[in-house]
Amino acid sequence: MLKPRSKPLDYLKHSFSFLLNHVRAISGHRQFSGEVDPRSVFLKASQIINSDKKLDGYSLVSLIRACTQLGCSCYGQQLHSYVLQSGFLSNSYVSTAFVNFYVKFESLDHAHKLFDEIPEPGVVSWNSLISGHVHCGEFSKALCLFMQLESSGVGSDAFSFTAALAACGRLSLLRLGKTIHSKIVKYGDDCSVVTSNCLIDMYGKCGCVEEAIRLFVEMNGKDTISWNSVIAACARNQRLEQASSFLKQMPESDTISYNELINGIAQFGNIEDAIAILATMPQPDSSSWNSIITGYVNRNHAREALEFFSKMHFEGIRMDQFTFSSILSGVGSISALAWGTLVHCCSIRSGLDKSVVVGSALIDMYSKCGQVKEAELLFQSLSCKNLITWNAMISGYAHNGRSTKVIELFEQLKSVKHLKPNGITFVNVLSACWHNRMPFKVANSYLESMQRDYGIDPTAEHCSAIIRIMGQEGEVWRAQDMITDLGLGSDGKVWRALLGACGMCSDVDVAEIAAAKLTELEGEDEFIYVKLSNIYAMHEKWEHVGDIRKLMRDKQVQKEVGCSWMEV
Repeated sequence: MLKPRSKPLDYLKHSFSFLLNHVRAISGHRQFSGEVDPRSVFLKASQIINSDKKLDGYSLVSLIRACTQLGCSCYGQQLHSYVLQSGFLSNSYVSTAFVNFYVKFESLDHAHKLFDEIPEPGVVSWNSLISGHVHCGEFSKALCLFMQLESSGVGSDAFSFTAALAACGRLSLLRLGKTIHSKIVKYGDDCSVVTSNCLIDMYGKCGCVEEAIRLFVEMNGKDTISWNSVIAACARNQRLEQASSFLKQMPESDTISYNELINGIAQFGNIEDAIAILATMPQPDSSSWNSIITGYVNRNHAREALEFFSKMHFEGIRMDQFTFSSILSGVGSISALAWGTLVHCCSIRSGLDKSVVVGSALIDMYSKCGQVKEAELLFQSLSCKNLITWNAMISGYAHNGRSTKVIELFEQLKSVKHLKPNGITFVNVLSACWHNRMPFKVANSYLESMQRDYGIDPTAEHCSAIIRIMGQEGEVWRAQDMITDLGLGSDGKVWRALLGACGMCSDVDVAEIAAAKLTELEGEDEFIYVKLSNIYAMHEKWEHVGDIRKLMRDKQVQKEVGCSWMEV
């Protein structure tokens, strides 16, 4: 929380004078939207401050909203200092306006502290905090706050419900979404167009397409968002013909309508069909092209994605940060360094190379192309880093065998405010433990910390990394209990990892158990036969080796030939 400055009034006099001149300067070429007109707000504030009068609560709320609208964080913080010394923080309207201010700048810690100081926060204060977490991608926290609001006695409103539905959709929490739907019906808000649109979106993201379509059909007063929501619900769930049908029925389709269909076809249909729609749509934008590039990249057709990216460049289509992020992912997947360097140059010309999205993608691309030094320089040059950026660099070190660096950077990440390691971070850390041949005790302490300190449930990837370490120490007998305790017994990846670990320590008994379990879950394949054959050979069980090789011949299973990527 900010500490009050010694002379906040003097700061405000200077600040408002500067802001008023700034707003006047930009007013000729910028239209201000919303309920606040910064020009009149700062003019009135300057007059009050210069006459040495005290600002009232209404003026303070208007000023906070004006600073929020203009994106003036430093002046908003000076205003906060003035409010602290003036005793206005107990005013719930002023405090709520500041909660909105800090949410806008994604300073959720400050927003929470302010919220906690409001004596009796109303639903508007709750909604500001909930929507702030949704905006920042912290959907679980948003839903926790919604649950607290529900039990607080204040009572939710339409805005609370729509924010909670957005979080449910992003987390695919269908059961909770249905519960909120029931509450909406109970409160009689289910006829609202805005609420209905949010319900369609939630059901679509949770894979419940029929319910989304039913809500849409029963709606009165459908707007463009309603049509786009049902098109998206169909397209995202591989109901491409229905999505196309809704688009044709739509009274006035827009770019978003076409983009939703293009994105669905690029993911699940024939990409050539998506390109054909792109060629005929009225006003394609960068998102239209991005969907095609992403579709190619996700299907491991990086070369085609690069050709399409080149066409986008030559036709002069504006590229955004998601264009570069997607194509760089494709470049990294085939280690095409020359192409990666060209894309990097394009991002510099577009002025996007320092954005956190593009910067993180560049770090990932250079790391996958073996250029760790270049990735390091980019990581150090980024003024703003999010968890994706840190994970990209940590993963880059792990990908290139720099295991010591992985651990060092992980320890640095733990001290960064507002950022916490996630499951991907720990996968790289545990892999580094394996590459560094760290003792099982050390690696297991990271796994326990992940669960205890960060509340992350272990996945098959975490479990597999630990199993490989057990194999190095010849203690694969531990693995069965761990797999059962973590509830991962039905995941073939952990049994595959265990069979591979048995090859390191030649444990026949555990290898046979792992092979049987893997065959049960995934069927017979070359990996199981080869691993078992090698383990039997190490123990000179030649009869067993012969049996497996005969079985492979009978089933016409052949060992795959190794290959590597070479850039052409």
